[in-house]
This record gives sequence, C-alpha cells and structure tokens, in this order.
Amino acid sequence: MKRLFLSTLIVLSALIKADAQLLKGKHNFTRADTLRGMLTPLRTCYDINYYHLDVKVDIDNKSISGSNEFNFTATTDFRQLQFDLFSNLKIEKVIYKNQELPFKREFNAVFITFPSTVKKGVKDKFEVFYSGSPVIAKNPPWDGGFIFSKDQAGDPWVSVACQGFGASSWWPTKEHQSDEVDSVLISISVPKDLQEVSNGRLRNVVDKPDGYKQYNWFVSNPINNYNITFYIGKYAHWTDVYKGEDGDLTLDYWSLKADSAIARPHWDADVKPMLKAFEHWFGPYPFYKDGYKLVQAPHLGMEHQSAVAYGNHFKMGYLGNDLSGSGWGLKFDFITVHESGHEWFGNNITAKDIADMWIHESFTNYSEALMVESQYGKKASTAYVEGIRKKIQNDIPIIGTYNVNSEGSGDMYYKGANMVHTIRQLIQDDEKFRQILRGLNKTFYHQTVTTAQVEDYIIKESGLKLAKVFDQYLRTTKVPVLSYYIKGGQLNYRWTDVVEGFNMPVKVTLGKDNFNFIYPTTTWKTIAIKDISETDFKADPNFYILLKKSK
Repeated sequence: MKRLFLSTLIVLSALIKADAQLLKGKHNFTRADTLRGMLTPLRTCYDINYYHLDVKVDIDNKSISGSNEFNFTATTDFRQLQFDLFSNLKIEKVIYKNQELPFKREFNAVFITFPSTVKKGVKDKFEVFYSGSPVIAKNPPWDGGFIFSKDQAGDPWVSVACQGFGASSWWPTKEHQSDEVDSVLISISVPKDLQEVSNGRLRNVVDKPDGYKQYNWFVSNPINNYNITFYIGKYAHWTDVYKGEDGDLTLDYWSLKADSAIARPHWDADVKPMLKAFEHWFGPYPFYKDGYKLVQAPHLGMEHQSAVAYGNHFKMGYLGNDLSGSGWGLKFDFITVHESGHEWFGNNITAKDIADMWIHESFTNYSEALMVESQYGKKASTAYVEGIRKKIQNDIPIIGTYNVNSEGSGDMYYKGANMVHTIRQLIQDDEKFRQILRGLNKTFYHQTVTTAQVEDYIIKESGLKLAKVFDQYLRTTKVPVLSYYIKGGQLNYRWTDVVEGFNMPVKVTLGKDNFNFIYPTTTWKTIAIKDISETDFKADPNFYILLKKSK
C-alpha cells in the first residue's frame, strides 16, 4: 500500500524510453540489503510455526520492552540460524532450554548458535528478550516506524506501520515474506486507561501490577510479519455479522470515541457491499477464523490482516479525491476498499520476495474497479480503470530486484491493474476471468508464491499464451505501440516498442462503431477495412497500449 500513497504525491514524469528488452532497476545494494532479502541456509534451515510476541509500550518514554518466543521446525540439520531485529534495539538475552545462547549482530541481522545440532524435523523453540526506543515514523505510512500521536481530546493514540520498512524495526522476527508464521499470540501491555487492538481475536485482558493492562490477541491463520500490528487509544467498539460464502463472518469496528457517530454509518454502508463484491470475484474471505476488523489508525491506512488500518477521515475517495478523475472514485471509500482487498491479494496470497509485490498491488488496485463494477456496472468500472491510467509513470520495471528486499516501480498499482484489465479482454469471458481470480485464491490459499507461479496459473487456466504479455508489462517500462497506416482500403499494422516475440491480440475499429480483434506481430500485416479513415481509426481503450500512425 505504501508505494501507492507515494505515487499519488509525485508529479507524473515523462515516460522514460528504455532500449533494453528486459530492464532491471539500477541500485547499489549493500551487505545489509542481502542479509535482509536473501534466503540463506541460516534462514531456510528453520520454518516458523508459532510466535508469542509480548511487548510493553511505554508511551511517555516512547520505548518498548518485551520478548518474542520462536517456535520452529528444523528443515535441515543446523547449529546456527539468523533472525532479525533493528540494531537500535538492544537484545537483553536469548534463552534456549533455560540457558543463554551466544549471539552476534551484523547490521539488523542476529545470529545465534545452539549448544548442539538441531536435527531436521525436530520442533524446538527459543525466546528473545529485548528493549529500546523504536524508530519513529517521520511521515507514516509512507515512512515506516512507530506513530506516537494524540487524538482530538489530547489522549495518546499510538500504532505502527512497517510494510517494506520491516517488522524487525520493533520486534525480533524472521524477516522474510516467504515464511509466514502459522499462528501467533500477540500480547501488548498498555496503560490501563487505554485500549489496545491487534490482529485476530481477543482472548483476554489481564491487569498488570504496574498500572498496565495486557491485551492478548490470537491469530489462528498464517500471517506475514509486517501485518502484525497494534493500535492503542480510546476506542468505541461495535460488532456486526456478514452472511458470507463460508457462513457468518464477524465484523468488528474500532473507531476513536470522538469519531464513532460518523464512523458507524460510514462503515456500515461500505463494508458489507464491499465484502459481497470481493467474495463474488475472489472467493470466500480468507480469514473467517480471525474475523474482519476495521480499526481507525493515526496514519492513512495499511492492510493489516484481520485488523485493517483506516485513516481516510470517513471521506469518499482518497482523502476526498478521485484518483481516477472519472467520478467513480468518489463512489466508495478508497482506504476501506483497497486495504480490505489486500485480505485476498497480499494477505491470503503473499509474494515470497518483495520484488514480486505486484502480486499484492496490481490485483488489489483492480479490486477497486471490480467494486465499482459490482455496484454501478461494467461501463463505470472501465471508466475507472482508464482514469487511473494517467498516473502510470513507466519509470522502472514493476518487478524489482530479487534477494535484496527491493520493490519495483509504484506502477505495480495503476499499470498492474491495467495489465490485469487487458488480460481480462484477452480472455473474452468475464465468468472465466472471475473463476481465475477465485482459483488463484483457492489454489494458493494461505500461501507465499512467486511471480512464476501466478503467471503459470493464469496462462494454464486461460489457455492463452501470455508469457510475452507479462514480460512486456512487468519487466519493461515500455507501453506496446500499435503502429499503423491505412492505404487503399487496407489497414497495415504491427507492434513496436515491445519485447521480442510479442504478439498480443488487440481490438480495433475495422468498421464504424465496431471493435474487432486483429493479431499483430512485430512484422507488418494487412487486413481489409471498410469506411474507416486514419483519423477515425481507434483501438479499444480497454487495452493498455499506445496507437501511432506510422506513415
């Protein structure tokens, strides 16, 4: 979500032409980047099964202290492993079977050595105790870290947003998206006059002797570490039930008390129609066990699994603005819809490497259009998709650099959505397209995936040769150009500015008020046309391409 916020604030630059067929962003990556992004044997040697995160938040001193218990299964024989914790936080000790383990640190990576070999298949655990002052976000959620703010009444309002920045900025964890913990107990201690909300379901609240209360939330479903979160403040809470595809889905709403009068009707009107639309297109909500929560946050928003962060000030659109410029973007609350869409793409299906974040953002960005379509029809949805097209920058490829915790372009949102929309046109069957979206969520239910897996699934289920389409839109900055000229009652056409072998079909006007498929390649082809001049010739705007008169 973070990159979308950034892209809306940047003045759109001119399209950058690239000479290479397949481009990679140029960065000077460091040893720290590799330690963060690479799946080394010190990480693949263990699979996380369960965490118990126990943290006390000292709001006055803007500090935290606590522990995290790592329960894991050894995937190979090993004596040493890596976990992650930002270097500004102090590790007090690491406990394994009632003894302290030696550890060393390199940047934000921590390496511990066990007294003897942990054998493959063995289930084991260790616990890390730590403390310190976490990084405070300068401009959340664009800039990650803790948020220490106050509500309208001057009461503390505290949370964290760490997508991309890293969950290890505030708790010890295995900081790699490929290994989602199967379940987690989140215990957050806060001053007794405040409330705390986290992911999953509240088990109990325990009075502590130091004027604090400990809130214990249990997440039953697999969850990525950047989604694990908390919200501290003075909240109003109400509940509802959605009759969904898998039965009764509990809905929990948490707004600041001062905002509850406006929050109730706003959320009540938005959430159920949204869930109906998303279950229709994507399949059942993926986390019935943990329920659905919408929580007012001191930042704009984030897709925190089963505890979606909301900060859109109860306005329609994006802070009251229509990102599409079509008018349809003001028909729904952007943050509620976009962040909830991530429950399917991002939280249910999670990219193993952050370089493949398009899997999260492209489909979720398109979910906005599907929400519009479900309520206002296909014409409105198409106008929305075409409208967001103007925000595409084509600066660097959508897919980032692997193994160094590097995202690709923010075009993963608007360009990615337009790629999905273009593929929908190629499929030529909306029901088949819908079943592919549902099939993705069923096939990769609660899993981490690669781009190759998603591409292969869509190619197989659609029956189309889409490899070059994915290459073009995900791995280059080029927009396919349909070059053409009309002479002697014939249309001459070919693809330019495309990857080698690109041969995507496209619809054009071969007659008045009528779009038909043609099948261009990179060499000139000819087809007879009737009653169409060069000035009237058009390509179907549902396809994200450029049209260029050649001669």
